[in-house]
Amino acid sequence: MKTIAMIPARMGSTRIPKKNIRLLNGTPLISYIIRAAKKAECFDEIYVNSESDILGELAKSEGVLFYKRPATLSSDQATNDQFTEDFLNNNECEVVIQLLPTSPFITAEEIRSFTETMVKSEIDTLVSVANQQIECVYNGSPINFDQKRISPPSQELTPVSAYACGLMGWRKQNYLNNMKTYNAGYHGGTGKVEFFALKGFSTIDIDNEEDFQLAELAARHLSAEQEFKASYYNPNISIEVDVPSILAKDGVHINDLHSCNSEEPVNIQKIIQQNDSNTSWSKRLVNTENNSATLIHQQPGEGNRAHYHPDWNEWWYIVDGQWEWDIQGEKVNVSKGDVVFIPKGKVHHITAIGDAPAIRLAVSREDVQHIYNKQG
Repeated sequence: MKTIAMIPARMGSTRIPKKNIRLLNGTPLISYIIRAAKKAECFDEIYVNSESDILGELAKSEGVLFYKRPATLSSDQATNDQFTEDFLNNNECEVVIQLLPTSPFITAEEIRSFTETMVKSEIDTLVSVANQQIECVYNGSPINFDQKRISPPSQELTPVSAYACGLMGWRKQNYLNNMKTYNAGYHGGTGKVEFFALKGFSTIDIDNEEDFQLAELAARHLSAEQEFKASYYNPNISIEVDVPSILAKDGVHINDLHSCNSEEPVNIQKIIQQNDSNTSWSKRLVNTENNSATLIHQQPGEGNRAHYHPDWNEWWYIVDGQWEWDIQGEKVNVSKGDVVFIPKGKVHHITAIGDAPAIRLAVSREDVQHIYNKQG
């Protein structure tokens, strides 16, 4: 049974101009679904269906085929029913699986499972849906609850399925028959229609600019391959992020944290000479979305409070003087020229030792959480 994938993509989208080639976390939006389809390894052929030669070039660069649809089927008025009928009339197959580029987080495993469900069954149309297990209304009337009765826990409500649209499957002949009979084939017409539930990131569908912004956040999170660990409120724990107040509590009250990011070379020794050696002070040199670097000058016996960072590694360069580090209960003395690395999650505490001020360059990020135990 020949099964092909069709990825419809217009260049002339209006709500998000050129959305299919817009970069999402540095990658063209359409490339996400193309790569997932290839990785699924369940198609005889994969086509990008578009009027745009640019999308044709992109398809070729991604190693898939290109079907150039007529320009008349690329306007806002052209329907999914119409361009799919045109595609099926010009490509041999028994089953076509439509993959939307606006659902970039559908996985290869989901595509494979969806396609196997379609191919191995007697289904004529398979629709991807997102189940909503919450009270739902349609035209002001309840669907899955009774307004005159106590609402049960949400997990006991009958789920309501909404089209996810990212994946659609049709048997070619049934689709074409429905187009002849009803001038519509997308929803299944006469034939066996079933539904395939997607969940999580796979249900994200990009229709407008706000959707794209949310997808950008999701893409950056997924590319980091790091799950957020569960954490809970603890009355004995203090979470601090505001750097000026953190420094003040550590005894550093003179802080220049804003005149940074100079495009001219900055000389650390000149900065030290310009500040009072008898006081504690800080001077931020760099502050970007990736990291920050801050000079911290403290007197003997001063340092910071024991804390850790749950999601961020940091490192320090010792500019002058001597410091005692306590990292997870293990103490080590460091001096000028040393570099100290602090892995995320490790409790650390530093104290200037000796009879002279000590200076360190803290390299981290401005918005990193500092976790303190109120009980010490």
